[in-house]
Amino acid sequence: MSSYLLQTEIEIDATPAQIWAILTDFAAYPAWNPFIKYIHGIPRQGDRLEVRIQPGGAKGMTFRPAVLAADAGRELRWLGSFLLPGVFDGEHRFVIEPLASGKVLFRQSERFSGMLVPIFKGSLERDTKRGFEEMNRALKARAESKPQAG
Repeated sequence: MSSYLLQTEIEIDATPAQIWAILTDFAAYPAWNPFIKYIHGIPRQGDRLEVRIQPGGAKGMTFRPAVLAADAGRELRWLGSFLLPGVFDGEHRFVIEPLASGKVLFRQSERFSGMLVPIFKGSLERDTKRGFEEMNRALKARAESKPQAG
């Protein structure tokens, strides 16, 4: 079975709690997120979400992944499948890593696996990666524009 890892990261001047609050405020996604158009559901391990992604200039898709991890201030991870498990699966991760500078490193990644990965690899590297980077920049702008607590 083929697999492919796509990973991006960005340094943000915010606390892990601030990033987590923005990341899990799904109702606000349409106002700021250029890649994930909406998420419906609760970020709780074992629950299912409804997620609509659409990288700029590319065709979007809606899927219903299962939440694998929801560790406040640290990680949100889900697993989604296209058609049937094993055909084209994606394990998406948002990781928030505190830095000594008082900032965080926000890492967004997805491990794609399944029979169709070789067919979609080009669009993943081009469109999906661009979507990750656009979302990362938008998250940074949103977090850094909010007043710092304290």
